[in-house]
Amino acid sequence: MAEFQLPFYLYDVNLLSITLRLLLAFLLGGIIGLERGTNNHPAGFRTHILVCVGATLAMLTNQYICQNLAPGSDPARLGAQVITGVGFLGVGTIFVTGKHRIKGLTTAAGLWASACLGLALGIGFYSGALISGLLIFISLAVLPKVENYFYQHARVVNLYVEMDSLQNFKDLVATVKEMDITILENHVSSSGPLAGSGGAGFHLSIKLPKNLHFDEISAMMNEFQGMLLLEQL
Repeated sequence: MAEFQLPFYLYDVNLLSITLRLLLAFLLGGIIGLERGTNNHPAGFRTHILVCVGATLAMLTNQYICQNLAPGSDPARLGAQVITGVGFLGVGTIFVTGKHRIKGLTTAAGLWASACLGLALGIGFYSGALISGLLIFISLAVLPKVENYFYQHARVVNLYVEMDSLQNFKDLVATVKEMDITILENHVSSSGPLAGSGGAGFHLSIKLPKNLHFDEISAMMNEFQGMLLLEQL
């Protein structure tokens, strides 16, 4: 069975192939960015388009140099610089909240993946770029629902709690243990609590028994004496 091949001129550097690659980069980058932007993430629609189109242009430029100006030069030189540069851009989307929760990793990974898509399109690797673009979109738009399902049924739960006193937190831990819940870790948060004077923040990692759902323990904790804030991390 013959392998599917696009016309040769689409792999060459000419006006048609340049236009096609840049338009595909605009489209794929926009689709990924739209998913990020509609969910209020730091890097959204325009950012992903710019990263993907810019990476495509860098790879096209490299191919043009190799083909017309310096035959035999490294065809991946500019692409390698793009990957490094996008790494620095991605760092700007990652931050740690006051509760020591890291956010922005998925957005940073999405930017990096958009750059890789652009590089693939820029060199004319159409099939790899289109398949990867579909998989990246599925990872960002569909897999969170699958992930949330498993998280909701997870036995190990990480919590951030704020209580009005250390004694009430100790009482909470004792009550939790009486419910056959295993305390894997608990410590005082080094960040300032939202509770104000007299309150304190704590990180708590627990393992639930099979007969107890997190919604039940959450309802109990929210009604516990001195509870000011409860968040699942």
